[in-house]
Amino acid sequence: MMESPRIGRTVWAVAEGYIPSQGSGGGRALESHETVCLLNAGPREAHVDLTLFFADRDPAGPYRVTVAAQRTLHLRFNDLGDPEPVPRDRDYSSVIVSDEPIVVQHTRLDSRQSALALLSTVAYSQD
Repeated sequence: MMESPRIGRTVWAVAEGYIPSQGSGGGRALESHETVCLLNAGPREAHVDLTLFFADRDPAGPYRVTVAAQRTLHLRFNDLGDPEPVPRDRDYSSVIVSDEPIVVQHTRLDSRQSALALLSTVAYSQD
């Protein structure tokens, strides 16, 4: 197997986050959600901590996940539960810290209306 290049950063921020509690239905595929797509192209597994920040309360987290070497993980914020579920109908931002370089992309599906809206952007990175 050819070794992948060492790409990515270890500190990322997504300044935007919001999960509506209501949606137009259609099961999990069409449920409103926020997702971070984590790419680990490197040769070692990445241990990743996510911390959520709010305007009116203390931060939540860290939420801890592992991304295997040369793999990707699409992580729905809706599925995070430890140390607490991500609140619905509330603005938040996230900081993602990894012990290995990774690439982070953020995606939101808003299904509150039958005409769905999908937003995707690469997160801000800094090392």
